[in-house]
Amino acid sequence: MTLAEAIDDHFLTKYRLLLDAEDAAFDELEHAFEEGDREHFEKDLALWQEAIEKKVAYLQRKGIELRLLSLA
Repeated sequence: MTLAEAIDDHFLTKYRLLLDAEDAAFDELEHAFEEGDREHFEKDLALWQEAIEKKVAYLQRKGIELRLLSLA
């Protein structure tokens, strides 16, 4: 399935929720980092990773293949 074929109202609504969850988790991670709060940073890092994994899994279930870029 192409990306264009996968996008409909339901897709956009669900994906927006996943993006918002990732954004909120990242905000918490950023605050913990800035405050030097290692305990909360570790917890927030795990929550941010979980949010990313949920987003990627959703895209994969929709048949959307992701190409990862190498920064090396």
